Amino acid sequence: MEVILAKTAGFCFGVKRAVDTVYEQTGKGNVYTYGPIIHNEEVVKDLESKGVMVLENVEELEALKEGTIVIRSHGVDRHIYDIISEKKLELIDATCPFVKKIHNIVDKDSREGRKIVIIGSRKHPEVQGICGWCNSKPIVLESVDEAADFTNNDNSELSIVAQTTFNHNNFNKIVEIFEKKGYNILVYNTICNATSERQAETARIAGQVDAMIVIGGRNSSNTQKLYDISKRECANTYYIQTLDDLDLATFESVDRVGITAGASTPHQIIKEVHGSMADEFGKLFEESLAEESRISQGKVVKGTVIDVKDDEIILNINYKSDGIITKNEFSNDPNVNLKEKVHVDDEIEAKVIKTNDGEGQVLLSVKKVAAEKANEELAAAFESGEILKGVVTQAVKGGLVTNVGEARVFIPASLVSDTYENDLTKFINQEVEFKLVEFDPRARKIIGDRKSLIKAEKEVAKKALFDRINVGDTVEGTVKNVTDFGAFIDLGGADGLLHISEMSWGRVDNPKKHFKVGDIVKAFIKDIQGEKIALSLKFEDTNPWATADEKYAVGNIVTGRVARMTDFGAFIELEPGVDALLHVSQIAKEHIEKPSSVLSVGQEIEAKVVDCRIEDKKISLSIKALLPDDEEVSGDYVDEEPTEYIDEATDTVEDEEVTDVVESEETTAVESDDEAEASEDGAEE
Repeated sequence: MEVILAKTAGFCFGVKRAVDTVYEQTGKGNVYTYGPIIHNEEVVKDLESKGVMVLENVEELEALKEGTIVIRSHGVDRHIYDIISEKKLELIDATCPFVKKIHNIVDKDSREGRKIVIIGSRKHPEVQGICGWCNSKPIVLESVDEAADFTNNDNSELSIVAQTTFNHNNFNKIVEIFEKKGYNILVYNTICNATSERQAETARIAGQVDAMIVIGGRNSSNTQKLYDISKRECANTYYIQTLDDLDLATFESVDRVGITAGASTPHQIIKEVHGSMADEFGKLFEESLAEESRISQGKVVKGTVIDVKDDEIILNINYKSDGIITKNEFSNDPNVNLKEKVHVDDEIEAKVIKTNDGEGQVLLSVKKVAAEKANEELAAAFESGEILKGVVTQAVKGGLVTNVGEARVFIPASLVSDTYENDLTKFINQEVEFKLVEFDPRARKIIGDRKSLIKAEKEVAKKALFDRINVGDTVEGTVKNVTDFGAFIDLGGADGLLHISEMSWGRVDNPKKHFKVGDIVKAFIKDIQGEKIALSLKFEDTNPWATADEKYAVGNIVTGRVARMTDFGAFIELEPGVDALLHVSQIAKEHIEKPSSVLSVGQEIEAKVVDCRIEDKKISLSIKALLPDDEEVSGDYVDEEPTEYIDEATDTVEDEEVTDVVESEETTAVESDDEAEASEDGAEE
């Protein structure tokens, strides 16, 4: 007779955690569990013998005056926590982390107005506890048929969760039904990984054997599902709770027997049921257990180092062959020095990859053991939302690879930063922080998110920035982006716009010639409108017009550069920020049709100031006044030209052209809506 024992049989992580928690409280006195800690009568009886009592309902809880209350692994509704708090009883929460995750989901989504759909058994305490965390009445569906009959009459947005022990295949069928009906659904696959693995292994073993034994408590939902799965694959399936329920005569003519157990079945019970079997079946079972304990693929073994080479470690594992750990199976670090890390006589724990590597030796892996331990830590971090750190080892197509211990975490490019990162290689060998947004090691999907942390940090920095800055303050920042109309300066929490008109007292044609990304800029805040900050470099103490009344008094001879020309004259830059008008009639004694016929942009000229109005920031020049035998020319007199013409020309220049050109340099730097959009686009670049 061949015995196949399921590797996943017995306590799951959540159940073991809950049971261990209660046993730690024994001996204190007045220790209670709210409902049976797990659905296994043998465990509950053993705890009762150690003084742990079971509270069956709310009334019993409310009657207590003191004591320690342990919340069972199935979880309870929110109201129970409130009662424990009001009565000042000691609370120890042993709720399975996977169940607690469902509580958080339904609490959040129901607060946001989504209707909650729970796939599971209405009478199961886990489902009843989940219902107690919904902020509106949930819908509970127990089967595929109920899902087919369900109608979403009010077209609500639906959030779908599942009891952690629900049949995985049936859950997928129900989701498919909802999708075909066209409902607006948000699906959370909350079936425990251990449950899925246990059910899959049970189906596989049951399909290979002549008889199947399923061990577990009578009230255990997950054990019942294992029985149903086994029954479909193997007609000779038997559901037992203890050895007393098993008729050994049933298996006298059976060649192959499969054995599995529910998540709430202690290993001791499994061992007692099968270890006590008589005669050949008992012996075969013991042989099966012995074989299981030998060197086999997937087993974790301990060994002593007997030699260390450049590319491998050799272990004595008390087996007919030595164990070999290659450099690649020791660490994910390709540069690791084995002789520095490991020494002869060190004890190492490793997992068996192959019982024969082709040369008669056992191939082992240290990093797989480390990865499994790291995965346990990552599972806890995923449930709690803990912020993790890891060093980036690779920049691959689509994102970054970082390691937490020996566990590999992938951060997609879209979650690396809150802005587009064109070059991901710059992150290699950097330590980065992230949160896990997806954790499925079985499918090799461990996904990290750095973007949300960056955005949260920036929100904090933005609030701090706006709390401390005021109009008129001098600030320092880094150029983040340069556009045709200005530069965006990162002030550490928000960007400020340095408009082209505020970059200098003089004229700036192209901001990209004056600033580049990464430049440090010190400016003052000219205006704040909501979250828009307008900056300026036109500090008042550098205003060239402040001393212009002395430098450019009427009669002074000045030198300047032709900045631009029109048909009526040329504008002469006397210094950055100070332009003067040289009217066409003041260029020469003879008549000139256009200034461009005798002057060129960039040409340096000498002229006399014939008019200076500081309050209007207007200066008029004359070259003609410096010519030999020429009379002094003022703003209302030009030699050989009619007074009426000059007045008309002057009026035209002052009212139209000068106003348009000179005063255009004084535009405000308050960012327009279009510029704000450009700011966001620039940031993305």
